[in-house]
Amino acid sequence: MSVDYDIRVAAIDDLGGARAVMLDALYRDFGTGYVPRWHEDVIDLAGHYLTPARHTLLVAVDEQSVIVATAALDSRGPRQPEWLAERYPRGETAQLRRVYVRPEHRRRGLARSLVTELLEFARADAGYRSVYLHAYRHSPGALDLWRTLGKVVWEDEDGVVHFEIA
Repeated sequence: MSVDYDIRVAAIDDLGGARAVMLDALYRDFGTGYVPRWHEDVIDLAGHYLTPARHTLLVAVDEQSVIVATAALDSRGPRQPEWLAERYPRGETAQLRRVYVRPEHRRRGLARSLVTELLEFARADAGYRSVYLHAYRHSPGALDLWRTLGKVVWEDEDGVVHFEIA
């Protein structure tokens, strides 16, 4: 069955659906649930992604107008370790975040399409000099996608793989 998706910049009315996709991934895919020190942006999507001009949140909407995927970009850069934060400094680094697709909509190119639009957004901002993200080794399908889009910078002992995206 072929489904047409509408990929767009999230509006205020999209935030509840986007948050639901994100929280579902945090509980189902990662098993961590909501952890405030790691996921504060999920609760305040407007403050993190809609208000700052250099940040954005994209959503993919199916034919029934249901949000089925998300992807975000901000200028925060990684927090730690120190050498990684120095390599990808806050304000100069476009960090990809919250690239989540509901399981029944995976393997249809949604994540790649969302990331392609985020990379265009980052290129249009003359202040970004690199694109960074981290993913977890156990994330369904994530590492395969990120390896096609960038290079591994570091794999830490907690199962986090850090990428620079070309």
